[in-house]
Amino acid sequence: MERAVLDYYAELWNAKWPHNEKDKESYWGFCLTMGSTEGNLYGMWNGRDYLAGKKILIDEQLVMRSGAMVTSPRFVYQKAVCPPESPNAYTPIAFYSEDTHYSLSKAMTMLGIQTFYAEGEDKYAGQCPITSDGRWPAEVPSHESGAMNIESLSVLVEFFASHGYPILICFNYGTTFKGAYDDVYYACQKLKPILEKYNLLERDVTHGTNQKEKRTGYWFHVDGALGAAYMPFIEMAYLSGRVATKGPTFDFRLPMVHSIAMSGHKWIGASVPCGVYMTKVKYQMLPPEMPEYIGTPDTTFAGSRNGLSPMLLWDNIARNSYEDQVQKALDLEELAAYAEDKLLYLQNQVLHTDLYVARTKLALTVRFKRANDELCRKYSLSNEDLNGLRFSHIFLMEHVTTELVDQLIEDLSREGAFAPQKAEAMAFTVDASIRASTRNRVAFVPSEGRGFHG
Repeated sequence: MERAVLDYYAELWNAKWPHNEKDKESYWGFCLTMGSTEGNLYGMWNGRDYLAGKKILIDEQLVMRSGAMVTSPRFVYQKAVCPPESPNAYTPIAFYSEDTHYSLSKAMTMLGIQTFYAEGEDKYAGQCPITSDGRWPAEVPSHESGAMNIESLSVLVEFFASHGYPILICFNYGTTFKGAYDDVYYACQKLKPILEKYNLLERDVTHGTNQKEKRTGYWFHVDGALGAAYMPFIEMAYLSGRVATKGPTFDFRLPMVHSIAMSGHKWIGASVPCGVYMTKVKYQMLPPEMPEYIGTPDTTFAGSRNGLSPMLLWDNIARNSYEDQVQKALDLEELAAYAEDKLLYLQNQVLHTDLYVARTKLALTVRFKRANDELCRKYSLSNEDLNGLRFSHIFLMEHVTTELVDQLIEDLSREGAFAPQKAEAMAFTVDASIRASTRNRVAFVPSEGRGFHG
């Protein structure tokens, strides 16, 4: 079942399939027990070690067997030889936008990956090329839509590429709050000449004295928690003339994309966390072939995984044809447009006050002025403060009906339905003895917004 699910998503994401361990361009992947958090963590781990020039090599050791000393294989996790003229050659620098899910911040701290913010503040203080005062932002700026600002990204990438750092980027395909899709296609176009300029498009990685291999000096991961499983069907609808637009290309049609993750408990709406992680065989961190010693290497993130997850994904794709999935996607787009229209009607025709109603193009989420705590609990609304304004949002998935949307609109039309726009001021000071130093920072750890419910 898992292999059938992986083949299905490999075809959906335009990867070479079926999996063939001897074909380095074919896909490799596995079904997730956690969801995209697990997929993002694995993608960042794979990207970190790939860019750090690490490799699993073979050695031998003497072991006692049946009373005699014999040689046995031993695997060695070895780092590449760092050229003296390029001390940063194997220090990956991570980039992700200010609309990125909080799991990325967790991944940075768990894996010890340097973000551009941390490295910039530590070694290049006051030199940020995209701010007027030279201070480094915590994350790459986003547009109002929630999509990453590719122009800002390219300037930041060039700064660190010029100092010899390999580049690790996590793109979003369906951001947590605004449902925005990063333009991965445009990013690849914009970044390719920069990477080529600084010899990062492809480079030699040397292990020991004579072992060399070609690797890219960058790793592009796509966090497609919602969008990666949903937007391909919108593209199918677009190609058949049923919708006027589609999302930007994000999948393995782009040679610069290394890995993709998605969550099955979003789209397709599975009852337990699940998902898919996918990359290519050539990007795996695998030991040399030793079939006589290794039956099945443990190549996934978890040792034990939940077998129910691929069964639920398999059940969905077995029951629903491409046409079924396209129709589901179109129905939800129509429902999202319905919710947006109803909120705009409430704003313009009923309350005659700005409710900050907004919907990013093709997003299944609609945001509006923050509702009061009672309504947030009743409808399980997620909230976030953006640019000094307080928002709630709704996600239009298959369980949502027009009747439920109408009920929400009715509740929002009542007096006192919205929370105060200015949060209660809180005096907050940090004792000097525990205040974070401005040096040796890794990343900011979000505690609100980004998918936190509050």
